[in-house]
Amino acid sequence: MSEPKSKNIHWHHGKLTSEDRQEKLGQQGAVIWLTGLSGSGKSTVAREAELALVKNGINAYVLDGDNVRHGLNKNLGFSPDDRKENIRRIGEVAKLFAEANVVVLTAFISPYQEDRALARELLPQGSFFEIFCDAPLDKCEERDPKGLYKKARAGEIPEFTGISAPYEAPDKAELVLKTGEETLEESTRRVLDMLIENNIIKA
Repeated sequence: MSEPKSKNIHWHHGKLTSEDRQEKLGQQGAVIWLTGLSGSGKSTVAREAELALVKNGINAYVLDGDNVRHGLNKNLGFSPDDRKENIRRIGEVAKLFAEANVVVLTAFISPYQEDRALARELLPQGSFFEIFCDAPLDKCEERDPKGLYKKARAGEIPEFTGISAPYEAPDKAELVLKTGEETLEESTRRVLDMLIENNIIKA
């Protein structure tokens, strides 16, 4: 992990520990990291899970790949280096959300295993959950909600994951969603069940 360029900085601790926040807010923070090809259902599942959590009194928030690129990461493209920096920044932001005892769901292709591993290392054990939205490429192309695969096939989008850029599937994800086969309700239920089983939320 790289060191900050600035040397005369110090980490400032607040008056509340994570345990204090958990007791007062009645919930534990966590990062739910959804990864998969474009069109595999990451954002759809994340939004549905967010809605279910908030309806049940859990403070949850989705960090969506496109939304983040409109602001925080608008200076980044899709080269391997820019993708790495994109995920590095998101990992740090997600960590801050989790430290504030929010259940944060990230919906990013995040194609490289190394980058996802670095995001995991930012969080205490048991606070980071990698979810692989496992839909086959042909199913994602069939959906193609943004028309991106069509453009990629036509050569209009360079370095497009799954077509002209690689995707490294997780080999140790906490949960694999067969989003090409399962209904949205089934996938969402499995996410919530995982959080219950790991004592992030109550049944």
